Amino acid sequence: MERDLPPAPWLRRLPSGVWRVLTWSAAGLLALLLFASTTYRMASPFGLQRPAFAPALGLRAALAVILALAVGWARRRPEQVFGVLLAESVAVVLLGERAWPLFLAMGVLVGYLAAVRPRRISVLAGVTELAVWWGEAMAVNHDLVEFSDFASSLLGAAASIAIPWAIGNSIRQQRCYSQALRAYAADQAVTAERLRIARELHDAVAHSIGVIAIQAGAASLVLDVEPAGARRALDAIEATSRETLAGLRRMLVSLRQAEVGEDPPATAPLAGLEAVDRLADTMAQAGVEVDVRWRGRPRPLPPEVDLAAFRIVQESVTNVVRHAGAHRCEVHITYQEEELDIEVLDDGRGPVLGHRTGRAGYGISGMRERVALLNGRFSAGSRPEGGFRVAARLPA
Repeated sequence: MERDLPPAPWLRRLPSGVWRVLTWSAAGLLALLLFASTTYRMASPFGLQRPAFAPALGLRAALAVILALAVGWARRRPEQVFGVLLAESVAVVLLGERAWPLFLAMGVLVGYLAAVRPRRISVLAGVTELAVWWGEAMAVNHDLVEFSDFASSLLGAAASIAIPWAIGNSIRQQRCYSQALRAYAADQAVTAERLRIARELHDAVAHSIGVIAIQAGAASLVLDVEPAGARRALDAIEATSRETLAGLRRMLVSLRQAEVGEDPPATAPLAGLEAVDRLADTMAQAGVEVDVRWRGRPRPLPPEVDLAAFRIVQESVTNVVRHAGAHRCEVHITYQEEELDIEVLDDGRGPVLGHRTGRAGYGISGMRERVALLNGRFSAGSRPEGGFRVAARLPA
């Protein structure tokens, strides 16, 4: 369903005083045209003459000003002003004067209506104007010998209405298209944000739940024979769950603050590569030794790169714990001049049930998305010598 459109952005930037000056200047121009058309008639191609019946010039000037006053409100109430001009044109013709300035103003108003109002309103206004002009012309010209002149005049009147309408309708279509593009961009931004949140939740929760499941299984196995080992597993479960809950709380608080438009509170930043060593300790408690090797000169990284790098390491190591059946993996983090290289290797049995290839899970596809968003390169696959390899290169 069509609806009214607000003024174009560049028009909204004009001060209200400028708009008042423009509209009242248009009203003054219309008054001048009305005064000229009702005061002078063409006597020859080279001059003007006063009509036989000519009231005082002051009276004609006053009437022209009164008839043109309505144009001053054309921007805010174009439909009402159009109706007033239509009635004035009938009155002027009944008085035996020429109303072409009013029809000219109505043609311009039809173009404005086509730009800011639904199409049915502008089309109705244009058809009404043409019908009134035709009726007035028929009432004034009774001689059918002049039919060719009348037809050419009708064609000119139709063109004077159709051209402004086409211009206004083109402006309206362009603005509707621009609004549709902005709405689509907003929807895409919302979808991208939802995907980002989903990735963060998957990476944080899947990793922690995997570790908790491993630790809980180990605790149940040694509960009777080695209480101390069971206690260590329970302590690891507690620490992992607390860390996960803190991360989820930070994320939810940030989302709630964003919904109400408030500044986010000062909370701990999201994990980055500085948390890799802590991740290795957690994995060691889960029974997988993580050998972290740093190369190059460490330097501060952009937050999005730092977070993506840590999530890639976290997801890869979590896959080793949950699916590879390995007891050891290597994490290589290399600082290049303009890039950051990440490589995670294990010697396990490789993908299980297609998880590593992305057919049964979202780990590999999520890492690939993260790297693609940063214009990096990503690869994952089985190693010829056995095990699995995940590699990512991020611009940094």
